[in-house]
Amino acid sequence: MFRRVLLAILAGIAVFLVPWTVYLGLTLPERFNTSQWRFAWVGFDIVLLLCFASAVMLGMRRSRASVPMLAATATLLFCDAWFDVVLDWGGPDQWASLGTALLAEVPIAVFLLFRARALLAGNARPRQLTMRDIAVHTNSNYQHLLRLMPATSAELSAQVPSIDVPAALLTLTHAGYTRRTRDGRWHSVPQSMNEAKPEDFPEADRAKLAAYLDAKYDHEVRLLAWAAERRETFDGWTAGSRAGMRLTCKDLKEFEAEYLELVNRYAARRPGAAEEARNLSVRFYAFPEPKPAELA
Repeated sequence: MFRRVLLAILAGIAVFLVPWTVYLGLTLPERFNTSQWRFAWVGFDIVLLLCFASAVMLGMRRSRASVPMLAATATLLFCDAWFDVVLDWGGPDQWASLGTALLAEVPIAVFLLFRARALLAGNARPRQLTMRDIAVHTNSNYQHLLRLMPATSAELSAQVPSIDVPAALLTLTHAGYTRRTRDGRWHSVPQSMNEAKPEDFPEADRAKLAAYLDAKYDHEVRLLAWAAERRETFDGWTAGSRAGMRLTCKDLKEFEAEYLELVNRYAARRPGAAEEARNLSVRFYAFPEPKPAELA
């Protein structure tokens, strides 16, 4: 209900602004003198400075509030560029304002918007599962290396001497599962893959896909059973909730998309080699509730 009211208000404002903008375009004078010119621009730049400083502090805290702050800062930069260019057009500072807008203000604003989007959704983009992904997921050596990251090649070779680490890292990098940072450490890359459908695969690969999915869900059941049996032994390293909701299929897809964005955003935090960090198994399942007789 609140969402509909909000959308109605926003639509009403948008409709109202059409005649209002036309009215201003017809009635506002071409020139206007003001006694508060300096105060207006200095005040604007102070607000812009505070937005940049706030974005830095929120970013250092890894706060979710950094997303709207980055968006607000980008918006102010676009406004700064617009008014600088328009108000200086035809004057001696015309080209300086245009150059500043094109080379600094607009590019920085666009960069901030992209960073806000990346922080909101994470770096992983949903994609289709491929046979190469199945090869990576079913190779125990590859999975072992991914669990040991972040680490250097030497550290990985020392911990897993039975594996040809350079060759394995090359394969994982080509598949998009690892990347090397400037400090020489290898990091796993978050993945987000859509649910695999047999009809999306060639006929020759469907048997392998079915075997992979059967093994995957069997592993999930055993993993959940293992965690349930040991739920009192994790010393705070566990979290979970159960809920029942009445949703449409469309609502469920939207809920899943928002959940994946949240997971991807946290996966992108990369705490590095912090001793207090641990690899966690995170699962989300939603399915139609069974009838009581079906659980008997």
